[in-house]
Amino acid sequence: MLKTIVVAGARPNFMKVAPIVRAMRRRAHEFSSLLVHTGQHYDAQMSDAFWRDLKLPEPDIYLGVGSGTHAEQTAAIMVRFEPVVVRERPDWVIVVGDVNSTLACALVCAKLCVRVAHVEAGLRSHDRTMPEEINRLLTDQIADLLLTPSPDADENLRREGIAPEKIRFVGNVMIDSLLDNLERAASSDIRQRLGLRDYAVATLHRPSNVDDPPTLARLLAAFDEIGRRVPVVFPVHPRTNARLAEFGLNAAFDVNRVRVIPPLGYLDFLHLLSGARLVLTDSGGIQEETTALGIPCLTLRENTERPITVEMGTNKVVGTDGTRIIVEALRALEARRHVARSLPPLWDGRAAERILDALLEASKITP
Repeated sequence: MLKTIVVAGARPNFMKVAPIVRAMRRRAHEFSSLLVHTGQHYDAQMSDAFWRDLKLPEPDIYLGVGSGTHAEQTAAIMVRFEPVVVRERPDWVIVVGDVNSTLACALVCAKLCVRVAHVEAGLRSHDRTMPEEINRLLTDQIADLLLTPSPDADENLRREGIAPEKIRFVGNVMIDSLLDNLERAASSDIRQRLGLRDYAVATLHRPSNVDDPPTLARLLAAFDEIGRRVPVVFPVHPRTNARLAEFGLNAAFDVNRVRVIPPLGYLDFLHLLSGARLVLTDSGGIQEETTALGIPCLTLRENTERPITVEMGTNKVVGTDGTRIIVEALRALEARRHVARSLPPLWDGRAAERILDALLEASKITP
C-alpha cells in the first residue's frame, strides 16, 4: 500500500484534488492518504464554500498560513509543511496546479528526498512575469512524476529536458470534477435568484489586470459596453473588489449592465457558467471548463498556458485592448449559443484513476 499526502492550498486546487481523494478512498486497499490544506485561501468565500460543494472531507492537517507576499507565503508553507513530511514519511506527496502551495511543498519534499507527483505538469504560458509560470517551471524541475493534462504539456517537458520516463499523460482532472458535479449543479437556483436568462459571465483576478488602474478601467469599460447587449454577471474576487474601491472604479460601469456579485461556491458558479452566452476571464481553469461545456470564452490575457483550449475548444486569447474585446464579444454573441468544438483527448472524467495507476507504476520502477 502506498502512503500519500495530497496537498491543496487555493481554490483552483480544490477541483483537482477532489477526484483524486475520492479515487484513493475507492482504492483504499492500494492507497492510504492524508489531505493537507495549507490555508493559502483561508476565508469562507474563497475556500469553505468550494470545499463543501466538492464534498471534500475535512483536511487531516490544516497549516493555516494565510496571506502574505509570495516570499512570505511560500516560506510559511515550507516551515509548516516540513515537520508534517518528517513525521509522516509518505511514499508520495501529490501537488496540483501552479499556486505557491504547489512549489513550497514540492521544495520541502525535494530537500527531504520524498517523491513528488505534480498533477497538471507541463503547462506553459512562456511568460515569466506570471508568478504561476515560475511555480510551474520550478515544480516540474524537481518533481519525480509529471502528470500532464494535454499533449502540448508533454512536449513542453521534453523540450525542457525532463526524462521521458517521468512523464505520464493522464488527462485533465478538473474535468473529472466538472463531469461529476454537473447534475448536482443543475439544482442550483443562482440564475433564478439573479433573474437571468441571456447573460455573459466575467471574472478577473490576475495582478496584471486588477492591480493596474488603467488596465482595470479599460476592462470594466469593455464589460459595460458588452452589457448593452446582454448583462455581464461579475462575481468579484476579493483582490479585485479591493482594487475597485482603492482605484475609485465602483462607479465606472452601469450596475444594470455589469452585475457585480460576491464570489460563488463551486456548484452555483458551475451552473452560472453552463448557462452563459459568453465568458470573459483571465482564469486558466475557466478556459478549460468553458471548453468542456462548449461555451465561448474570451481570455483577457496576452497568452495562455492552455493552448489546447484554443486549438480544440471554444477559447480565444484577446488581450486587454477594450476595442478588440468588444468586437470579439459581439461576434461570439451573434453566433450559436453552444458552438461546435472537439474535446481534448482524455478529458473524459477518468483522469484521477489514471493518476493513481501512474503512481503505482512509478512506485514499481523507482528505487
